[in-house]
Amino acid sequence: MNINLPKFVCSFVLVFLAASVGSWATFPTIDTWYATLQKPLFNPPNFIFWPVWTILYILMAIAFYSVWTKKKPTKKGIKYFLAQLGLNSLWSIVFFGLHSPLLAFVVIVTLWIFIFLTIVEFKKVDKLAANLLVPYLLWVSFASILNLSIFLLN
Repeated sequence: MNINLPKFVCSFVLVFLAASVGSWATFPTIDTWYATLQKPLFNPPNFIFWPVWTILYILMAIAFYSVWTKKKPTKKGIKYFLAQLGLNSLWSIVFFGLHSPLLAFVVIVTLWIFIFLTIVEFKKVDKLAANLLVPYLLWVSFASILNLSIFLLN
C-alpha cells in the first residue's frame, strides 16, 4: 500500500485544525459558563469528551484520506465532508462561544445531516471509509440529544 504522504498529512492537519477551532471556543467556558448549566443525568463527565473526540477525529482523517486518494473520489462526498467539518467547529463556537444551546441545536442537526450525507457518498467509493464515520454519526446523535436536553433544562 502506497501512502500519499502530502495528502495524508493534509487530511490530518485539516481535521485537527477544525478540532482546534472547536477547542478554542470550548475550553475557556468549561469551568465557567458550562459548569453553571443544568445537565441531564446521562451527561458524561468532562474527562470523557477529549479521548472520544480524539479518536473520532483520527477516524475522520483516515476516512477523508481514503476517499480523497481514490482514483475516482466522490467530489460530492468531499464537499459534504468539508461542510460537516466546518459545522463541527461552528457547533462549538455557537454552543460554548455564544452560549446558545438553541442555535447550537440547529447547527448540530444540520451537522448530523451532513455526516449522514458524507457516509452515503463515501460508501459509493470506499465502504471502509464510510464505516469509519459511523461512530462519529452515533456520537453526534448522542450529542444532539444532550444539546437539546441542556437547552430544555436551562
